[in-house]
Amino acid sequence: MPELPEVETTRRGIAPHVEGLRITKIIVRQPRLRWPIPDRLQAAVGQTVFSVRRRAKYLLFDTTVGTIILHLGMSGSLTVQPSDKPVLKHDHLDIVLEDGNCLRLNDPRRFGACLWQAVDDDPLKLMQGMGPEPLSDAFDGERLFQLSRGRTVAVKNFIMTNAVVVGVGNIYANEALFMAGIDPRRAAGRVSRARYLELGVHVKAVLARAIKKGGTTLRDFLGADGKPGYFRIELKVYGNKGDPCQVCGTAIRSINIGQRNSFYCPKCQR
Repeated sequence: MPELPEVETTRRGIAPHVEGLRITKIIVRQPRLRWPIPDRLQAAVGQTVFSVRRRAKYLLFDTTVGTIILHLGMSGSLTVQPSDKPVLKHDHLDIVLEDGNCLRLNDPRRFGACLWQAVDDDPLKLMQGMGPEPLSDAFDGERLFQLSRGRTVAVKNFIMTNAVVVGVGNIYANEALFMAGIDPRRAAGRVSRARYLELGVHVKAVLARAIKKGGTTLRDFLGADGKPGYFRIELKVYGNKGDPCQVCGTAIRSINIGQRNSFYCPKCQR
């Protein structure tokens, strides 16, 4: 699934082509995504998009009457294209803009979402209870330490919990824990303050570097320009089962933690 760096790369790529433009039409070809696309989405037609934001892995398109909320799901991509460009099989949604271009959502697996949040509505349930953004000043290792006390859940699952910090997905959790030298299986409550302080720094660093590089090249991800990200070549453990650790040469291992494939060095991580 596209993770935070991929979503942020998409946001940065499309924002200059969307902000300040009026939505002239919304074309829904397939309303049955992860949740049905609401008819109320049409309220955005005629409105100008004044900002494109990201919250966790959601893209938010703000207008004066409400916000379009998009999620790319497992395999989705959102690109700026001419609105008259031939439609592909999995092009489920077009948000047509006044300059003749459109935002086109392609989602082969249909695990993505497009929802509408009117300005007078209560916040959608899926947007409630979220922790801070990992690249913000509100997140650091001290927060991780304080929230982890007494927790027996594996530290990898802990840092992937949205109520703790949003958007730290599987790939970058693996990478940050490797950089901090922490075994992903270790109970969250058994990690020291000093090690959490280091982990917080590495979470920020690996995400920032991935965003700078344009996201992680995975089979299903395409950036806003239609080109794949290229951070994949720098991953130190994720997807590298059996390869020698870049630090000590020990073979990287793979295990299942919380129904997610997890990678670690048995010598460097403890």
